[in-house]
Amino acid sequence: MRWKLLGANRFSSFFISDPNFKEPIANVTAPVGREAILSCVVQDLAGYKVAWLRVDTQTILTIANHVITKNHRIAVSHSDHRTWFLHIREVRESDRGWYMCQINTDPMKSQIGYLQVVVPPDILDNETSTDMVIREGSDVTLRCSATGSPVPNIIWRREDGQQILLGNGEKVTNVEGPHFNITKVNRLHMGSYLCIASNGVPPSVSKRIMLIVHFPPMIWVPNQLVGVQEGQLMTLECLSEAYPKSINYWTRDNDKIVPQGGKYEPVLLDNAYKVHMKLTIHSVSASDYGSYKCVSRNSLGDTDGSISVYAIPSGSGSNSNTGNDTKYKGKLRQNSGNNILEGNQDMLKERDLKLRSRKEKGDDADDYEDSSSTRNNSSVLLLSVIVTLTLCLNHRLLFRTLHPA
Repeated sequence: MRWKLLGANRFSSFFISDPNFKEPIANVTAPVGREAILSCVVQDLAGYKVAWLRVDTQTILTIANHVITKNHRIAVSHSDHRTWFLHIREVRESDRGWYMCQINTDPMKSQIGYLQVVVPPDILDNETSTDMVIREGSDVTLRCSATGSPVPNIIWRREDGQQILLGNGEKVTNVEGPHFNITKVNRLHMGSYLCIASNGVPPSVSKRIMLIVHFPPMIWVPNQLVGVQEGQLMTLECLSEAYPKSINYWTRDNDKIVPQGGKYEPVLLDNAYKVHMKLTIHSVSASDYGSYKCVSRNSLGDTDGSISVYAIPSGSGSNSNTGNDTKYKGKLRQNSGNNILEGNQDMLKERDLKLRSRKEKGDDADDYEDSSSTRNNSSVLLLSVIVTLTLCLNHRLLFRTLHPA
């Protein structure tokens, strides 16, 4: 150990040790705008002085308790002349670098420490994408540029929290990197994306970029054939997708627009680029049957979907012949006494005329029914005539036997 005799006068004759650094200067990391403090611990300083210097510029900042530099952000303090502090207020990026703590011994003693200035990320608007409009099926690249120290990492996420659809069909939560490429954009890519820059220095920053996908209208019809009874309520439905937002309406036969109000109640349920079209018809009447179209159009095109509405017959209103409900054809007349033959002959003539009339009209089914019925009735009548004639002949024979001429 070196020892040095202090003073050149003859009144002091004792010895002391040279000053030394007790520990190295700790490197310091400070965010921009905050205060950075570097410390230098010295032992046995005695009458020597401590100075702080900027290494890269060889600028003397402080000597002992005095600030030498004209930089108003620099200050110095100490603790019992053992620990000397260099204060740098409102730290700037330009303050980053090496700083020296020096003791004015001969030769001079010094040690250095590093000030790391960190900067929270900041997104550069002029180098970052703004809201974009793209046609479906095209390729698009979203860009995001940020500064900061350390260099920020950039990730992309959907603002709505949904997964991102990649070109290979894979779905991911986020995409890393300053460039986000989407191949063959479709409507599922539409939405707001967040470019998030972070480097471990709070706060992280983000920018919102809206991706708008344009495509012509498309329509899906859940039920193309709808049956309903008269008097009932009926609802027709169509699903439409389009962007820019489409104009949606209903038409009837000959492309006449279905009026709103009265018995017709059109409703549109809008959700982003999707539209649920409904047409409710109250108390359906015969004039409501036929073809309907749901039409969707925007600046890129138009399309429509067709729905046919048919009548369902009511079960209670059926007029079909079933069971014992039989129809009789022809005119029935009442006869009695000796007019039986005459009355039956008139009936036969009337039936015969009706049958001839039906045959001329070509009603074969009724001819078969009527002819069968007529044959049965004719047989009964003929039998009655034969019985009557037989009785009359027998009566005449008996009369002739009793009263000979």
